[in-house]
Amino acid sequence: MDQLHWASAFELVSMIRRREVKPSELMAATIARIEALNPSFNAFCALRTNEAMAEARAFDEKIARREEIGPLAGLPLGVKDLDSVAGMATTFGSVPFKDNIAHEDSIEVARLKAAGGIVVGKTNTPEFGFTAFTRNLLFGVTRNPWNIERTPGGSSGGSSAAIASGMVPLATASDWGGSIRIPACYTGCFGLKPTQGRIPMRPWLGMTPWVDFAVVGPISRTVRDAAMYMDAVIGYHPSDASSLPHPGISYRAVLERRPKKLRIAFHPDFGHPVQADVRRETAAAAVTFKDMGHELTILDEPVIETCHAWRTIGSGQTLADLGGYLEGHREDYGRTFLTSVESAAKLTWREYGEAYRVRTQFNEWLRGIFERFDLLLTPTLPSEAFNASGPPPKEIDGQPLKDLMEALVFTYPFNFSGHPAASVRAGMTDSGLPCGLQIVAERYRDDLVLQASHAYEWARPWNQRWPTV
Repeated sequence: MDQLHWASAFELVSMIRRREVKPSELMAATIARIEALNPSFNAFCALRTNEAMAEARAFDEKIARREEIGPLAGLPLGVKDLDSVAGMATTFGSVPFKDNIAHEDSIEVARLKAAGGIVVGKTNTPEFGFTAFTRNLLFGVTRNPWNIERTPGGSSGGSSAAIASGMVPLATASDWGGSIRIPACYTGCFGLKPTQGRIPMRPWLGMTPWVDFAVVGPISRTVRDAAMYMDAVIGYHPSDASSLPHPGISYRAVLERRPKKLRIAFHPDFGHPVQADVRRETAAAAVTFKDMGHELTILDEPVIETCHAWRTIGSGQTLADLGGYLEGHREDYGRTFLTSVESAAKLTWREYGEAYRVRTQFNEWLRGIFERFDLLLTPTLPSEAFNASGPPPKEIDGQPLKDLMEALVFTYPFNFSGHPAASVRAGMTDSGLPCGLQIVAERYRDDLVLQASHAYEWARPWNQRWPTV
């Protein structure tokens, strides 16, 4: 059964349909691996093993009766602990919410289950997805399967560690400033941040958000797996007024239609420090598109700085989300998280307006980019994975960072703008850790991001190499 742990979701579904493996056999192997490895990596913070085995046996019986089993066909799933699974606690990695039992599934989880996915458990996250490393007061530190002294990233670090260690083939993730792409980059997985609204989301803590930075999406071992996931979860839902209609295509089906003669821009640094070996590997990865016959242009033009504006808008939303949940529980929240959230109370509407003007300026810059180019490539992150307990690096190759957000300088701008973006493995750093190439397209062109990622994966396959665990 060991070969099952590194098989892609697509391969596992094919094996189940060919009756080479039963869903119950796959689930038993999955649970055994989680029990063996989770003490080392702390990817899962809660499990529902008995229920998952019962659901897998029910799939065995459906297959025996030749009933429809759905496109995910009994695949084991990890669910990030910002996402709701009925009957399990949605803790948000926060002590005051440790007994916050969900009464219904999130839209995404409900659709994955309807497609045949089986939830094994919840994956760890920093408190309310606040940091680029995964640690909280409730469940502790999550570690990178490539090196347990390093972080698997955040905030979907539990999901990325579960994928990169072969515990599960698919996991949910979410992205407010890079929380899908950061952990995908640091663990060598594929991570897709869809266009805002592509996958519907229910209101968080009973309030419809006004800030449209956050999305949910997949972390997987292959691009095809992520496309399967997207096909299961996209389309309008009445609980989310900003959700988009179904695009009328299958992302899985369009992967084989590889685009030709794309105009591609690669910006190697956005004017910020980048670790030398990350710069080397991402540059080589970008050249792969030239080798495939596309037109590649290296950009060195200045990029509008969005960090302060992104933080200003986002922190106000977080304070509003939590509202009265802060009262009477201050001692239970992480101090850095609490300080950051409460600082938003000092913001003025004038400052908020200035932040939105920056957003407009950045959007205009991107409008110019996508008038000239079909895709924009960047490093996903400027450095390799840092210490598992944080904080992010204060310098890169001896160059001090003016702000800790410089360590994430390539991800949060595209939450700010709403463009779809993915991280593919660019290569390995000199210390043997993965680094990523980010692929960005115009809004609503999730299909093009997936097609380009799949073509890159075909030309420069990374899926044969995973950490020894």
